Amino acid sequence: MKPRHGNTSWSVGRLGQRFGLPTHVLRHWEDQGLLHPLRDAAGRRRYGEGDVYRVAAIVSSKAAGMSLRQIRSLLDSSAEDRQQVLAAHLADLEARMREMQRSRRMTEHALACRAHDVANCPNFRAHVADLIAGVSDSFLLRPKPAGDGCHADGR
Repeated sequence: MKPRHGNTSWSVGRLGQRFGLPTHVLRHWEDQGLLHPLRDAAGRRRYGEGDVYRVAAIVSSKAAGMSLRQIRSLLDSSAEDRQQVLAAHLADLEARMREMQRSRRMTEHALACRAHDVANCPNFRAHVADLIAGVSDSFLLRPKPAGDGCHADGR
């Protein structure tokens, strides 16, 4: 069998091993239209260098948080469609980063709070009251000014 790209032909096992992937993942990606391996005379999957590149691109894109549908668009769609997918993914990343920053601020507050039980912290209790009242941007989740103490008494 002649490889599709370059002179190297990879088996599904070797390709999976190269990227630390179980072979069923590569088969699933094939089912999803992300990979198109050739078959040898015995019907076994054979991957060329172009396929190896696609697997690396898929692994990298998955690590960036993209779905298989988004990755398929990146690999196979028009430039305009790729731009739309990337813009939507960037907006999603920015929203998740804002959520992580709020989570970090709340965790830092809990660590720095002198109340022995964060549930007794007046600021945390006010934050919970804000959430109950439907205030999504509670003061506890906003960036804290430098030198601002946890409580009104400076703690």
